[in-house]
Parts: sequence; C-alpha cells; structure tokens
Amino acid sequence: MDARQQKIEAAREALTHVRDGMKLGIGTGSTAEEFVRLLAVRVGEGLSVIGVPTSERTETLCRDLGVPLSTLDDTPRLDLTVDGADEIDPALSLIKGGGGALLREKIVAAASQRMIVIADSSKLVETLGRFPLPIEVNPFGLKATRLAISDAASAIGVEGPIELRMTNEAPFVTDGGHFILDASFGRIPDTRALSDALHAIPGVVEHGLFLGLADAAIIADAGGARTVRAA
Repeated sequence: MDARQQKIEAAREALTHVRDGMKLGIGTGSTAEEFVRLLAVRVGEGLSVIGVPTSERTETLCRDLGVPLSTLDDTPRLDLTVDGADEIDPALSLIKGGGGALLREKIVAAASQRMIVIADSSKLVETLGRFPLPIEVNPFGLKATRLAISDAASAIGVEGPIELRMTNEAPFVTDGGHFILDASFGRIPDTRALSDALHAIPGVVEHGLFLGLADAAIIADAGGARTVRAA
C-alpha cells in the first residue's frame, strides 16, 4: 500500500463517522483532500451534509466535487471536523500548518464537538518537534516578532532556525493575509509552555500546536487503518 493509498484508507475510515444531517469541518492538505473526494461520492449517493472548509483550496475542491458548503458565520457550531496533521504524539497533540491553513483549521476545530485526525503512520511521533512548527504572524514588525519568538522559545529551553516561508521567491501569504514562520526547534518537551509563550507575543496570530482538540486519530499503514485515542 503506497502513501496515497494509506491516506485514502484513513479517509475512508473517517467517513464511517459521518452521519446524515451533520455539519462538518473539512480540513486542508493531501489527506483531507482524499476525504473530500470520498465524501463527494457519498453526497452524490444522497448523503445530506453541510461542510465548512478550512481554506480557499479546500473550498474550491468541495465546490468542484459538489459538496454543499456553508461558512462558520452561518453555521457556527459543527458536529465533526476531519483534518490531517503533520505530527501526532501519543496524547493526540498535533503539529499542523504545513499547508498554510493553521489559523482557520484551529478556529474550525474549536467550533466542533469532535475532531478526527487522519494520517499515515509516518506522522506518529513520541514527542512533537521533528516537523518545523508553523507560526502565523502579522507581516508588520516581522523582524521584531521573529526575535521575540526566538527569545520566548529559548527561555523555555527550545531553540533552532526560524525561517520565513517562501513561495515563488516571495513570502507565502495565508488566506488571512499573514506570513508564516517555520520554527525548527526540534524536540518540544513542554508543548503547553511553548504554546502559552507564543500566544503572549503580539505579532503572533496563531501557531501550529493543536493541544486538546483531537478526540481520535485514524492512522493508516501497510496493514490498513486503525483508530488511536489519547494515551
């Protein structure tokens, strides 16, 4: 089973949690897109759902495939969000934001009664931090914000390069008009302390540590899909 097939199997298992009439948060990224494709087939067969996408990219795919959509303003309480992750630890704490949609992903997840994460087994780690931590920041005062992030991280014992995400030789811009700093801190022993420290920096809009939001993770490997709950 190749990597894409593993993503499809995880998405297929997540679809078993979707019920008629649900209001769904729909994530961003390659694994979430497999979920959208499978969901669209079920919608074509008569499943009635309303989706709230976490990015313009996901919105476009849903519209192209005929998945009915709403906004979080019109549908502020969701039954379930299905989304991917860049890393998952045993407590189901996550690093997200590799696709650049972390702010909207976190807002949608927080508005949901449940969040199910779908991923292949390569995303499982014992301690978060192998994947660079995305930090969404206001473009104004970028250098000052980067220095403040470095100082705050160093104060709690983590450090490493903090790079501005680029695309086509220009800064990557999120759907909300912000920049992303990718912080290669390595192992993060106290994710809550880092989360609190980053939130205290005025130029930080949001960060990619998703703590206490995921209820379950559906992990696929060569043997199929399995459900993991917090240790």
